[in-house]
Amino acid sequence: MRQIPAIKIYGPQPDSNGEGRAALASFTAGELHPQDLSTMLDQDGVAIRSGHHCTQPLHRYLNISSTARASLYFYNTYEEIDVFVKALKETIDFFS
Repeated sequence: MRQIPAIKIYGPQPDSNGEGRAALASFTAGELHPQDLSTMLDQDGVAIRSGHHCTQPLHRYLNISSTARASLYFYNTYEEIDVFVKALKETIDFFS
C-alpha cells in the first residue's frame, strides 16, 4: 500500500523485521471519500471498513473526516492481499 502514491497510512511503521504493528491499516486515498472507496471495493468482493472506527477525537485532531481500514488475519492468503491491492489501485484510478 505504501507504494500507491495516493495512499496515506495512519499509525506507526513496522520495523525492519515487519514487526511492531498489527496487521491492520487505517488509511486515506487522496480526496476519495472512504465510504466511496469501501463501496467500490465491496463491488469487487473486497471487504474493508470505513468511518471513524470509534476514534472521532483522533480524526478531529488529524483534521480528516474518516478513514478506510483494511484488517488482515492468519486466514487471509497472499492472493487475497493481491486482489485487495489491485482493486484499491483500480478504484483510485477510476476516481482520478
